[in-house]
Order: sequence, then C-alpha cells, then structure tokens
Amino acid sequence: MKDFRHNTSDPFTDLLFNALLGFTFLFLVAILFMNPKAKSGIIDPKAEYILTVTWPDNNPDDIDTWVEDPDGALIWYRNPEASLLHLDRDDRGMLNDRIQINDEERVNPLNQEVVTLRGIVKGEYVINLHYYATETEQPVPVKVRLVRVNPSLKVIYYDTVQMERQGQEKTVLRFHMAPNGDIHSMNFLPKQLVSIH
Repeated sequence: MKDFRHNTSDPFTDLLFNALLGFTFLFLVAILFMNPKAKSGIIDPKAEYILTVTWPDNNPDDIDTWVEDPDGALIWYRNPEASLLHLDRDDRGMLNDRIQINDEERVNPLNQEVVTLRGIVKGEYVINLHYYATETEQPVPVKVRLVRVNPSLKVIYYDTVQMERQGQEKTVLRFHMAPNGDIHSMNFLPKQLVSIH
C-alpha cells in the first residue's frame, strides 16, 4: 500500500516556479525604475504665443501693454483676461517690485509685462504700448518680443521702440493670424486702443 503522507515534488516544477518568481521580482523592480525624474525649473506654458514687453531694470516709469484680438476683445491692466488673451503680469515700474522671500523683503529690478495667447483665433491683432506714468520724465526704450511656443519656440518679432513722453500711445505691431496659427501681414499702422476706454 502507498503512503500518501510523503508528497514528493518534481524538481522541474520547483525550478520553473522559482524562475517565475525571480522574473516577477525583476519585472517589479524594472517598473519602479521606469519613472522619469522630475525636471525642476521646467515650465510648460499652455500657450500658442507669448508677448514680452521689457524696459530697463530699476526704471520707475510705468509702460502698459494693450492687445486687441480679431473679435475686438481687449486686454490691459484693468481687464487682464479677454477671450484667449491673458495679461500674466502688469508691471508698474518700481511700485510692485518688492517681494518677500524667506521673511526678507527684496526688490525685483525687472520691468516686464507678459501676455499669452492661449489659442488660435484667426484675424487681425493689434499690440499697443502706453506710457502710463513717469517719474523720470525721460524717453524709455522698450523691447517688444513675440514668440510662438507651440509646436516649438520661434521668434516671430523682436524690436526696440522709444516711448517719448507720459500719455503717449504707440502701435508697435499689427498682424493677421491664419486658421493654422501662422502669422502674416505684419505692419505698424496706428490704431488707438487706450482712448476708447
């Protein structure tokens, strides 16, 4: 009569089970190391175009950016969002340049306004600058840069314009946008935006 209390196992089954266990462990370790490391300092702007307006650091004068889209939507410091246009930063010269970092007050010398266009609306856009306030009573050189960020970074326009006096409004760029987001027909024909508000 056979004794069933002793269960003999096949060595091949043991080897196969141990190999499967080893491969499972290696697979789990591989998955853990597949996570890419986070890239610090990388900003992925959700925009099609970014307009940057800068003037000399530590200059106390206030230059404002006004942008009108093809539907007549207008952004400026009192209306920072309209349609797909966003005024991400309104710089007021030295007035809003004090910041707190680790309980220490610092002065940010950068004078910069940033406008993002977060989608494509075909038609004509108008970009104006307004010399809103002055402490220096001097002309201010202002750099205007328009870049396309999607699908890749491409500088569309870059120039420096001179803002001569307080109250001056200047059309620094007009262009048409095609349905695919391409820009054409750039010109500088003046159009007042400030006086209508």
